[in-house]
Amino acid sequence: MAVEQTDIIDLIGIDQETDEVVLTITDSLPWEGREDDHLFLLQEKINTYVGFIESGDILAEFPEAEGREPVITIVGKYALPDAALDFVRQAESIVAARGIKFCHELVQLH
Repeated sequence: MAVEQTDIIDLIGIDQETDEVVLTITDSLPWEGREDDHLFLLQEKINTYVGFIESGDILAEFPEAEGREPVITIVGKYALPDAALDFVRQAESIVAARGIKFCHELVQLH
């Protein structure tokens, strides 16, 4: 699964340290030359995740989420360009207003 599959939840699990339910978006797309398309895909994917949480589908699909705070995490392969950094900051604010934590992590593969 990946960011291109905007209607699918990539990963879901429980963080053993924080007891939060973590929904992960995996983003291995490069940013060069496709920034607008990439941002659109991220926006659609985030909307899918928020809808999954707010609709209660998360509890039907993953009952362990009951009573746990949801966190949407984007795990990216490539550093974010400035426009994407701005987008992530805006998304964090919008998603937080809905009671959902949001973050982005960069994973360097060796």
